[in-house]
Amino acid sequence: MKLIENIKNIWKIEDLRERLVITFLFILVYRLGCHIVVPGIDPMNLSAMRAFTNNSGLMQLLDMFSGGAFSQASIFALGIMPYITASIVIQLAGMVIPSFQKLQREGESGRVKLNQYTRYLTVLILLVQAPAYLVNLQYQVNAAAASGHAQVMNIGWLNMVFMSLVLTAGAMFIMWLGEKITDKGIGNGISMIILVGIIARLPGAFFQEFTSRLNTAQGGLVMLLIEIIVLFAVTAGAVMLVQGTRKVPVQYAKRIVGNKQYGGARQYIPLKVNAANVMPIIFAQALMFIPATLAGFRAGGEGFWAKFASTFSDINGFWYNVVYFLLILAFTYFYTAITVRPTQMAEEMKKNSGFIPGIKPGKKTAEYIDSIMSRITLPGSLFLGIVAIMPAFARFFGINQQFAQFFGGTSLLIMVGVVLDTLQQIETHLQMHHYDGLMRSGRIKGR
Repeated sequence: MKLIENIKNIWKIEDLRERLVITFLFILVYRLGCHIVVPGIDPMNLSAMRAFTNNSGLMQLLDMFSGGAFSQASIFALGIMPYITASIVIQLAGMVIPSFQKLQREGESGRVKLNQYTRYLTVLILLVQAPAYLVNLQYQVNAAAASGHAQVMNIGWLNMVFMSLVLTAGAMFIMWLGEKITDKGIGNGISMIILVGIIARLPGAFFQEFTSRLNTAQGGLVMLLIEIIVLFAVTAGAVMLVQGTRKVPVQYAKRIVGNKQYGGARQYIPLKVNAANVMPIIFAQALMFIPATLAGFRAGGEGFWAKFASTFSDINGFWYNVVYFLLILAFTYFYTAITVRPTQMAEEMKKNSGFIPGIKPGKKTAEYIDSIMSRITLPGSLFLGIVAIMPAFARFFGINQQFAQFFGGTSLLIMVGVVLDTLQQIETHLQMHHYDGLMRSGRIKGR
């Protein structure tokens, strides 16, 4: 079989084999750390608290991205999200602050400085998030204790400082693991850690859905089979969304330098249908976390703001998903506008004696590229919004909350994007050693 032959070819390439082994070992270290509870916290108390609260809603999303470490009060409980938050802040700063823009143009030296700033900002975020996490954990456990489901937890200020340092060190260690996977392993390390955390929840979620379908008279295993088919279709659609491109032809004028001729060949600019990738969903989720936070402070309250917070903290509610969908559309256009710059692309083409056939160089080229991006961003943003709210539709048809998260949203797009990127890197190694690629017949091509 072709698959077995490809696996044998992968194992024959020494450098690729070493990278895969190193990636596996680093991931194994990460998964082991996810089960080490922070010193000073009773694991039995946590089990009782989880059984009482059921850890549903937005907290379950955070738990999914940390591979279960969040609900287990692991040393890796804060996960990689603080680093991603810091990266987004630095990236946005590079678009509005001149000094950061200058660093971005300085090449490798500027990139090193920006990475250092990202690490510093990550530490600051962690020093705020760690105590907040512990205070919330203490509140949840004591709420369960009030109902007789757990023992009272009282974290003193000295223990609070110690535990916060442990959580901060754990999150920074995850960041270091991600960077090492990128340098010495295969794929993007940070994305790989998120992927592993998401996939770690899949077997348990599927088993829970399987047992629930066996115990219900509505559909049973037939309904489970339909769910798997729908999940496959949604995943295929996400692959098309991630890989879909619109190819714009570019012709380069012929230049003769000495006895050699340069240019004259037609190339293409691949404009992605979803140029913003998963960023609009992350931005929208960050905004939608605010009502959930307010709901926590106004639990059991009355009045307009209490009802507002309660309505928009239900991730399966109608109004939550309507606003969530509209925010994703808006952020898709916003992020595409600040990342894809038609004027800069037109200037680069003009400098290199390139032009789009039938379009004048300069301003007309920029307007042409901008019009294409506007046309392809609309369907891309609509499909991205639909994928994002698919878990709510899954919950509407009786699928359990954990399994429903795999029907769309950030988790599905991250899984698809990371897997495709990793397969692309493996394919590059295979082709460099004159073997057939893994994705030879499965690539989605633009028009």
